[in-house]
Amino acid sequence: MADIRGPQCRQCRREGEKLFLKGSKCFTAKCPIEKRNAAPPGQHNTRRGRLSDYGVMLRMKQKVRRIYGMFERQFKRFYHEATLKKGATGVNLLQMLEARLDSVVYRMGFGISRRQARQLISHRSIMVNGKIVNIPAYSVQPGDVIAIKPKATEQLRIKEALAFFANRAEPEWITVDRDKLEGVFKRVPERDELPADISEQLIVELYSK
Repeated sequence: MADIRGPQCRQCRREGEKLFLKGSKCFTAKCPIEKRNAAPPGQHNTRRGRLSDYGVMLRMKQKVRRIYGMFERQFKRFYHEATLKKGATGVNLLQMLEARLDSVVYRMGFGISRRQARQLISHRSIMVNGKIVNIPAYSVQPGDVIAIKPKATEQLRIKEALAFFANRAEPEWITVDRDKLEGVFKRVPERDELPADISEQLIVELYSK
């Protein structure tokens, strides 16, 4: 499985906002974005100038790509598939990203971050409809049941994630049974249920150039 390595917080600093890549650390004072005048990575004492229109589109694409932990080639493939579907390409793209198995596992609270969710999947700790699936990019379909493998239910990282998200309401498009450690992907999310700080139209305009 391809994995984006390197400091996760560096990616947040590059985008100038929290991307919630480090799980619980993102909610503490240790998060670099919480520090006053947090600088982007690279040469010290540099300040961002005003971005061009192309720069704004590029930064939005990079932001979404980093949130979902994808390389450029894989992200572009998802975009191409989104163009083949009926409806708005940008919305199709976001819905496809949210239907990835690693995103669904994260949304259900079994992993404290998408990166940890990918680890659970690649370590064969996740089952879909009773069968082990070790492909993070696997496309979950409405009605699919996602569960923790019985032998993995005692893993400390899973317990910590469940405790961390205990008071968080799960999204409307999934249901979770925390006692059975399983959930159901009911449907693809609507656009108004997805992050409002993502402007998918900028991504469409970038790839349309």
